[in-house]
Amino acid sequence: MNLRIKIISKSEELPDMKCSNFFHSVEMFKIIEQTPQHKPYMALALREDGSIAAHMFACTRRRGSWIPPYLFTQGRIYGEGEYDDDVDKDETFALLLEAITKSFKHKLCVYVEISDISTKMFGYRHFRANDYFPINWQEVRNSLHSMPPEDRLDDKTKEQIKKAESMGVTMKEVETEEEIHHFYKLLKGFYRMKIRRFLPPEKMYSTLNKSDNARIFITQYKDKIIGGCACIYSGTNAYLWYIATRRKTYAFVYPETITMWNAIKDAYDRHYAHINFLDVGLPYKSNKFRKFILSFGGKPVTKYRWFNFSIPWVNDFCMWLFNK
Repeated sequence: MNLRIKIISKSEELPDMKCSNFFHSVEMFKIIEQTPQHKPYMALALREDGSIAAHMFACTRRRGSWIPPYLFTQGRIYGEGEYDDDVDKDETFALLLEAITKSFKHKLCVYVEISDISTKMFGYRHFRANDYFPINWQEVRNSLHSMPPEDRLDDKTKEQIKKAESMGVTMKEVETEEEIHHFYKLLKGFYRMKIRRFLPPEKMYSTLNKSDNARIFITQYKDKIIGGCACIYSGTNAYLWYIATRRKTYAFVYPETITMWNAIKDAYDRHYAHINFLDVGLPYKSNKFRKFILSFGGKPVTKYRWFNFSIPWVNDFCMWLFNK
């Protein structure tokens, strides 16, 4: 294909680029660049004349844990990148993946996580060739274009929404830095006891809130913030990225239900074709969160989430354990 790969880590070095996927855009690069403990990377597949045939955004983030190594770096990629119509997407992806993986190992990332691949089997052999192992992961997608979202709700959810609204529960976009701060405190409390509890620093939400491709909402009851969520918008699709509620203290007004519903309704009112819930967790039969999201009329989608550990024996053990 006569393509060469170049990886850029500073926004001032980025060339003019055509970006239609927010998760692989220059804007996302700059947002991550401004986020503490994060570093962005843009992998470019360049033709002989220097034009861009494809690009993939990735980032590293510093994390802490209660077990060794306590402080470490993780690599993160959402989706497979963007490609011109005249390139072989599968083979170009192989080049980008290999280059990013080598770069992450050079940066001493403890592990790399790649999610939101468009189809379950896309890039399978290339992931395997670079020593990634797959874990089944659950997503839910709600269609917003064929009928109003109200028509997809089950009866129990309709009643909960009706009761919450009659008691004065409302949701709105955040307007001030103080509201973003309260939303972030809510997120930290909500995710504190969860195994996968990583949250970006508060600075990232402040920067996202200034973007036309992101919105942060808060749910209120009697002037108290009882819920909130962060949504991303790319092309014709909306993505619910983070959600948190005070579902125990204010269970009687169903904060989780009304927050989820208003995010869906807002995406519908803005004429997006779908809203995707990116992280419903592992596809267990008794997954309560998945069952809750499905009550809004979505469809479950099982995909692979790919991982690679830089510690050889750990990666070998995981490849054996999750052999598919």
